[in-house]
Amino acid sequence: MTRRIFRSILFVSLCSCVMMLSLVMWILYSRFDAQLMDELAKEAKYLSISVQEQGLEALEGLDDADQRITLIGEDGQVLYDNYSDPAQMDNHMNREEIEQAQRIGYGKAVRQSDTLGEKTLYYALRLPNGGFLRVSSNQYTVVALLLGLIGPFFWILFLVLVLSALVAFRLSKKIVLPLNQLDLECPENNEAYNEIAPLLTKISRQQSTIREQLADTRHQQEQFDLITASMEEGLLVIDQQANVLSANASAFRLLGTDPVEGHPSVLCLNRSEPFRTAVEMVLTGQHREAILEHEGICCAITANPVLHEDKMEGAVLLLVDVTEQRQREQLRREFTANVSHELKTPLTSISGFAEIIRDGMVRPEDIPNFAGRIFTESQRLITLVSDIIKISQLDENAISYAWERLDLTALVQEELERLRPAADRKGVTLKLEGEQVSLLTVRPIVEEIVHNLCDNAIKYNRPDGTVEVSVCQQGEATILKVRDTGIGIAPGDQQHIFERFYRVDKSHSKEIGGTGLGLSIVKHGAAYLGAKTGVESTLGVGTTFTLTWEKQPFVLD
Repeated sequence: MTRRIFRSILFVSLCSCVMMLSLVMWILYSRFDAQLMDELAKEAKYLSISVQEQGLEALEGLDDADQRITLIGEDGQVLYDNYSDPAQMDNHMNREEIEQAQRIGYGKAVRQSDTLGEKTLYYALRLPNGGFLRVSSNQYTVVALLLGLIGPFFWILFLVLVLSALVAFRLSKKIVLPLNQLDLECPENNEAYNEIAPLLTKISRQQSTIREQLADTRHQQEQFDLITASMEEGLLVIDQQANVLSANASAFRLLGTDPVEGHPSVLCLNRSEPFRTAVEMVLTGQHREAILEHEGICCAITANPVLHEDKMEGAVLLLVDVTEQRQREQLRREFTANVSHELKTPLTSISGFAEIIRDGMVRPEDIPNFAGRIFTESQRLITLVSDIIKISQLDENAISYAWERLDLTALVQEELERLRPAADRKGVTLKLEGEQVSLLTVRPIVEEIVHNLCDNAIKYNRPDGTVEVSVCQQGEATILKVRDTGIGIAPGDQQHIFERFYRVDKSHSKEIGGTGLGLSIVKHGAAYLGAKTGVESTLGVGTTFTLTWEKQPFVLD
């Protein structure tokens, strides 16, 4: 802006200077013309008096005069001329100044010579004898005068240019200084030119609008960050060059990388083939879904393109942790296969024994034996179906039992008495330790849990072993422990023992009996009652199962 003002002032100054010089010269030139013509008229009058008194003798001796003097007769013939020979001169009767003088007594004329670059002024005066006296003088034309003054003119122009440049520089700085000192953060507090007051007011309004929009945008961004930060799902927003515009913490966690700053390429976060293919396909405008597996995490990726007026602007990637879902599906498949196997075994035995009896291939005295085997297998089948129903009810929270406050120690004592015959057959000693503890719980579920834990402790114990059950209260926590001196559980099996149909000692599973669902019922039942399960075991030493109620559950009557 300073340069524009400087150039404008300089240009105006130069134009003004040139116009002023031209106007002054024109005025002076015009004044000189008029003054010269007046002088010629005065000189002609003075000479006319001398001519009337002395005749041609008055004009003799004027050969060196600055003005040209010509005496013309009544018929137009030149009688005298101080510059030329009168005999060689033409008749002057048709000259403009002579014709005018003949009419009104005097005449004026101006004739210009383009070749010489000068003009001649003529003044003619009619004498009383009918003749004419003419006085003329040469004068430079404007062009000739300018050519003669071109040197001084350019010097003057150069000086004016320098002075104008200095003045323009100072003026432009002075004009722009208030503009450079404007406080645009508070436009209304400036005291500058009145002409820019509307602009400052408009800037103030626009700044207010921008601040409101920025505050609204910042608030929306904070809300968006808060929402996405609390999401379990991962969210990635990328542009058309695959650079990350926005990402939440879950996205980095599911991709198995640390959070990064800035806007790196999304392919730097994960370089697996499914992820790279999903990104490449979505940036071509195609919806894409993929499964990403790494470090035990299974992640489902849904990629959708973002289009604006049919132009690719970027993409949104949603990452969902489906590890648990996949595990449940795997467990469901395993459960279905195990149920089919466990149901098929007793049903095959029952069907085989019944077919033998039907075909008459059994002696009458052996029928009770075969009937007993059919009864045993059917009881095993009924137990298996009952356990499956229990687990399904616990899974679906479909238990219809009522909550009640009961003596946990007394309940454990009752279950131990029921299991004492089985313990005596194997030579296992049952012990109960601890204080009387009152617990708000569901009696059938607690009985099932205690029964399964103690039953397993007897089955997997060694002869002459011991099963110790302890009940105690530690602050608000209620703790139930079942300790045995059995075969123990290997560390690699401890994380699987609560799975359905999982058996530690598969070689002796048929001899030991059971459905393989006991500990699974314990786990689901404890979860339903709000208790935590734990296990500690050493091979060849024994196993301890622990149930802990952190605090009494709150139940609505």
